[in-house]
Amino acid sequence: NVHTHNHTHAETKADEGRIPQGTQELTNYVQGLLGEMQSRFQEMSTAIMGRIDDMSGRIDDLERSLGELMSQAGVDDEGN
Repeated sequence: NVHTHNHTHAETKADEGRIPQGTQELTNYVQGLLGEMQSRFQEMSTAIMGRIDDMSGRIDDLERSLGELMSQAGVDDEGN
């Protein structure tokens, strides 16, 4: 059973076809992966920064609204 597992693993590795052969092919493959990872990371970073900016604006609006409500209720900024 162990022998069959090793044999299957070797066949799977050989059948994958995506595994590059040779130094130049491996270098190109790794560079492609790194480029793709960098691109995805940049997209995620941009999306996260956009969400943070949106949240910041919402927090500013909330603070402004709370200030107005407190002012209308006659509560000063220093507490009760």
